[in-house]
Amino acid sequence: MAKSPKKIGDAAPPEIPPAGEIEAIVHGQHNDPFSVLGLHKTASGFVARCFIPGAEAVSAHSIGGAALGDLQCLDPAGFFCGRVTAEAFQPLRYRATRGDVEWTVTDPYSFGPVLGPMDDYYVREGSHLRLFDKMGAHPLKHQGVDGFHFAVWAPNARRVSVVGDFNEWDGRRHVMRLRRDTGIWEIFAPDVRRGSAYKFEIIGKNGELLPLKADPYARRAELRPKNASITTPELEQAWDDAAHRKHWASIDQRRQPISVYEVHAGSWQRRDDGSMLSWDEMAARLIPYCVDMGFTHIEFMPITEHPYDPSWGYQTTGLYAPTARFGEPEGFARFVNGCHKVGLGVILDWVPAHFPTDAHGLRWFDGTALYEHEDPRQGFHPDWNTAIYNFGRLEVVSYLVNNALYWAEKFHLDGLRVDAVASMLYLDYSRKEGEWVPNEYGGRENLEAVRFLQQMNKAVYGTHPGIMTIAEESTSWPKVSQPVHEGGLGFGFKWNMGFMHDTLSYFARDPVHRKFHHQELTFGLLYAFSENFVLPISHDEVVHGKGSMIAKMPGDDWQKFANLRCYYGFMWGHPGKKLLFMGQEFAQWSEWSEERSLDWNLLQYSLHEGMRRLVRDLNFTYRSKPALHARDCEGEGFEWLIADDHDNSVIAWLRKAPGEKTIAVICNLTPVYHEGYVVPLPATGRWREILNTDAEIYGGSGKGNGGRVEAGPGDGGRAYAILTLPPLAVIMLEQEN
Repeated sequence: MAKSPKKIGDAAPPEIPPAGEIEAIVHGQHNDPFSVLGLHKTASGFVARCFIPGAEAVSAHSIGGAALGDLQCLDPAGFFCGRVTAEAFQPLRYRATRGDVEWTVTDPYSFGPVLGPMDDYYVREGSHLRLFDKMGAHPLKHQGVDGFHFAVWAPNARRVSVVGDFNEWDGRRHVMRLRRDTGIWEIFAPDVRRGSAYKFEIIGKNGELLPLKADPYARRAELRPKNASITTPELEQAWDDAAHRKHWASIDQRRQPISVYEVHAGSWQRRDDGSMLSWDEMAARLIPYCVDMGFTHIEFMPITEHPYDPSWGYQTTGLYAPTARFGEPEGFARFVNGCHKVGLGVILDWVPAHFPTDAHGLRWFDGTALYEHEDPRQGFHPDWNTAIYNFGRLEVVSYLVNNALYWAEKFHLDGLRVDAVASMLYLDYSRKEGEWVPNEYGGRENLEAVRFLQQMNKAVYGTHPGIMTIAEESTSWPKVSQPVHEGGLGFGFKWNMGFMHDTLSYFARDPVHRKFHHQELTFGLLYAFSENFVLPISHDEVVHGKGSMIAKMPGDDWQKFANLRCYYGFMWGHPGKKLLFMGQEFAQWSEWSEERSLDWNLLQYSLHEGMRRLVRDLNFTYRSKPALHARDCEGEGFEWLIADDHDNSVIAWLRKAPGEKTIAVICNLTPVYHEGYVVPLPATGRWREILNTDAEIYGGSGKGNGGRVEAGPGDGGRAYAILTLPPLAVIMLEQEN
């Protein structure tokens, strides 16, 4: 350290701090620079102290420009001090010179705090539901000066500084103020502009300098491979979606048609040069496509900031920041607004179960296991080599609950699909004996995670009644989609992984063997109404060597396409909301890869275009016929017609809704063409064939019933119809009268 030009001893004037304090400021070791720097009142008047590296001379001024006095250099590293002619506490601006270079510095230590005692109270209570407006970086006009307010939770740190473009990444210049009641550090940094890169420089509790940390609450981030946070203005969007939001807030979502198109935003389509589309470019292509295809919702795989493309967004380091891959956050808001204007909902795949261990992320954030459990038996995820959130900490739960509310409020999202819920619910998930810690009752249920999920769902539904939360939960945990006050987790819907597993197993079999596995199709109806189910054919089914949907199907090309058309007809006729991953609607042959666009060129071939037309017609039929959707989640909407014709692999059922025309769904699951097949029906008269997956327009053989069938009286007073059943096909009949 360079020696100060003036000896500072015991007899130093009261405005001159002890040498040790100056040394700590100059070396960035002081944990409370607000007690030293800025404007202070002494017995002899006001004194100003500042640390401006590189300055040779400094004078103090008011924000209005009035000269208040010259300061004396007490350390050549840049520590200055002197009496000033201020009459009250006020922000200061310094004029610094070095040779013939002159610059101004607005003193961050001359401003008061921004957070208040009520923030502290609600943070400590764990009930603060607007942390996204308080934490992170927010533009602010504070005490008459424009700048950014920074706040970060690091209760065990010795010192926290915000560093960035605006201070040459020097951790000595913006050391933050600790709010001891909450462990939150804050500072108002005057003159910081939007678009500045920043991170937090943290000295851990043992004095170690940690890797620079990105802001956990950052609302914008740099484009990978860079990983700093970016100062950004508050989101401004002129929303045109009042009618859309009012509709979803006023109805029972279980009784609405919901057909979800799952999209990986980086690979749905790309520019000609292979680069990713911006949100505005995506809006111009994806929104019209989904509207034309009849989907009701787009579900994006995680679009929160993440460093590694092959993680598909599931290893997120910035839960509050839409990834920079597709442009600025305002672009995503415009996209959602565009969807809502045409009646499309937007669902975000949300990852509160775990986070990656990248050095700039949440792991070991303040030199301790802050966001994660310290014990690896609780805090490390063996499947994904990630850290597991500590759901027992109020601040961690608040961080995640506020994130759910943030997306719902700021971006008007229609839903959150919550990833990996099963891994959260069980302490022994993917662990062997001795590798997990039982709960307080000796069980394997993660009671803290249960409480977090219940709290999140109550907060989201309580403040945004039009939203839906959807659990990806693969076990038989009870009441996932029942209200919290009834002992449930509080989700609106749950993915039906059993349906997906059993039906894909069935349809992958050669039709000659299917009669021995008939129960794979019928078993699901034993529990189909125990939860509010979504039937998911997601990205997980077409990666890691599993092959695409069309590639899973048995037989030659004609049979593969007929099988897949039959599968989709079966699924859209089955109780439950629908979800289909992109590319499967036109039977993409290759397994999905995040590195390239879908194979859109396949649509020039009739079989692929036929598949797309079928999915489109299935969507519009499902949406326009209440019998197919209004009782998706209730047993009264379903009735078996034929459940046990194993030998022919034929299955049939009714879909019903009060006051609506009944629809019969008949599935012929082998290539055998049946003429004169007798199907019982609930009423005599004419039934109209409203859909046939074997139609020529879909690439089928064109077999069918000429558009109508007549049901006559049979034994026991029950009606029946004699049908033609096309090979590997599903037909839907609607009662005409």
